[in-house]
Amino acid sequence: MKLFLRQVRSLVKLSFLELWRRNDVFALLLLGLALMVPLSMATPFGAAGASRYLDEMALLLVWGFSLFIALGTGQRLFPPEFESRTIYPLLAKPISRGRLLVGKYIGAVAASWSALAFFYVLFVASVLLRGGTFAAELPQAIVLHFAFVALAVSVSLLGSLLVSASANLTLSALVLVGMFFFGRRLPEYAEGLNPALAWVVKTVYAIAPHSEFFDMRQRLVHGWGAVDGGVLVAVLAYAMWYVFVVILLADVVLNRKRV
Repeated sequence: MKLFLRQVRSLVKLSFLELWRRNDVFALLLLGLALMVPLSMATPFGAAGASRYLDEMALLLVWGFSLFIALGTGQRLFPPEFESRTIYPLLAKPISRGRLLVGKYIGAVAASWSALAFFYVLFVASVLLRGGTFAAELPQAIVLHFAFVALAVSVSLLGSLLVSASANLTLSALVLVGMFFFGRRLPEYAEGLNPALAWVVKTVYAIAPHSEFFDMRQRLVHGWGAVDGGVLVAVLAYAMWYVFVVILLADVVLNRKRV
């Protein structure tokens, strides 16, 4: 058990540092700083209430930046290791492929969470400096967003083991963004289709990652209040279950790869 924890801790640290060594992450953080501060601190047309919609836009940017980081981090966990053949020393420690997978995944999630935390600190600070306030929905919004990032990293990780980098990033982004904006409407949309197409849409709705479950932007910005505790627990349980299934599939794929 001690050996397992030590190996996983080392892999987590390696994956965490790998993200922060990349210059594109710092560029993204600076871009977020340049865009979100003016958006969240502005008072359009002299109407204080209208600034809420700019806050919502700033949060949408936070979601976009966090998704970009999560997908990029998940994509880079294994393909560079295979290309540079650095995976051989890792597996020669000895360490099982399952432990390698779990350790690198946890490190990627931790790194993505740290970047997301920076964006939220930036957003919350700018709103508070403007005189705004947050209620109970803020902790829920942050927790659900963190859960979404963990799910996005797992999806990108699995895709990186199955398809090329460009295909993985494109498909993962299309699925996650598509469900984020249109996931709620798929059941209603399926009702107006012929049985064959309706079955396809309902299947996609059943197996696709439901990004829309984690979105509390409007509740947070417009002060609509927190969601019921049972709903929060259900969404977090869904995220944990989905991540578990995706990582399990990634473990199967990794163990079948010839290294």
